[in-house]
Amino acid sequence: MELKPNSELLLSCRDLRKQYRGRGGIVHAVNGLDLEIRSGECFGLLGPNGAGKTTTIEIFEGLLPPTSGDVRVLGMHWGDNDNELRQKIGISLQETRFAERLTVLETITLFRSFYREGNRPEEVMETVGLNEKAGSWVVKLSGGQRQRLAVACALVGNPRLLFLDEPTTGLDPQSRRRLWDVIRRFQEENRAVLLTTHYMDEAERLCNRIAIIDHGKIIALGSPAELISGLGGEHIVEFSVGEGVDIPDYVLKGVPAVKEARTDGNGFALTVSEPHIAIPSLLESLQSRRLKLSRLTTRHASLEDVFVNLTGRHLRDGEVSSS
Repeated sequence: MELKPNSELLLSCRDLRKQYRGRGGIVHAVNGLDLEIRSGECFGLLGPNGAGKTTTIEIFEGLLPPTSGDVRVLGMHWGDNDNELRQKIGISLQETRFAERLTVLETITLFRSFYREGNRPEEVMETVGLNEKAGSWVVKLSGGQRQRLAVACALVGNPRLLFLDEPTTGLDPQSRRRLWDVIRRFQEENRAVLLTTHYMDEAERLCNRIAIIDHGKIIALGSPAELISGLGGEHIVEFSVGEGVDIPDYVLKGVPAVKEARTDGNGFALTVSEPHIAIPSLLESLQSRRLKLSRLTTRHASLEDVFVNLTGRHLRDGEVSSS
């Protein structure tokens, strides 16, 4: 979804920093972030564990004070306009604990009472697909149902800016797509969503722009298409030649039309611009070294490839890849 020309700036930070004193000295959890989120936008903040994204979001939500830098949410500052800001934002944390002996309807009604204006509890239950669980105690809900309840509580105040921290973890495919529809409607109403997720397909489908953060800094920023095109190739060739076999980096990068090469699990992944040129040359190179091909697949480059290329890690499992 494209942003409207007159989109409004709803969140911004300039030179945002958060430091902690650790055993080894000062830890720079957030180290000079600059970003903007506008109305009508779903903005994705992605990063491996320990990258600083949770700290960043908690500063935006007013849960943590920054060490330095300027943060404006809906044109206001935390510390000056806290009550007004809490009326206009919605927050769904990675893990939310509710009173277990309240029903779903009672829980959403309780959260609705915190806002001067908002949506009807029955309406948000319908939106997230919990209307059949209205009378169920929270303690009886599954993990996915609790996740949907957290999103419902974030929506009940009818916020202008919605923070969703891994909202679809534990959801079945139908519930995931229902939440995707919620996010898209939010954008159509000229409001904004800040999303973190461990599902790259989700980020690629939903986000207008994405910031990839590592070691407290933004290392890439742009639309999914822009980030993918930045790899320098539109296709990925993945292959393996047997466990424990090592192929020097210069050999793979020397194959015509190969832009980037990395080890990936028990095999290799090549970013290529022209598969019809790269694959025959790769097979010839392997044959000349008497290496027997055990697997070869090709696919279009994705956001996951961008992430691994930049951080050396897969987002979901945190495993390290050598570049």
